[in-house]
Amino acid sequence: MSINIYVGNLSFDASEGELKGLFETYGEVDSAKIIVDQFTGRSRGFAFVEMRNREEGLKAIQELDSKNVGGRSLKVNEARPRNSSGGGGGGGRRGGGGDQRKSRW
Repeated sequence: MSINIYVGNLSFDASEGELKGLFETYGEVDSAKIIVDQFTGRSRGFAFVEMRNREEGLKAIQELDSKNVGGRSLKVNEARPRNSSGGGGGGGRRGGGGDQRKSRW
């Protein structure tokens, strides 16, 4: 069973290749994705690493959490699952009067 790992406080200069290499010392890495700002393309300072073997991933978390990499102390833990609600849709907002003034935006 695979494991998805959150890596925080990542150096803004880190590359996905370097990140993958760091985790490969603990086992097979399926993916290493640094999250970037959609407007500037610059790293947001965190990433997600997916490892094929859960036990190897847990070992990587244990060994790499608080490790100094690129002058920064990494924060490494198992990633929380995404919220399945998706934040869209909403529902139940039909009808209803309310304040009909125009928005100033």
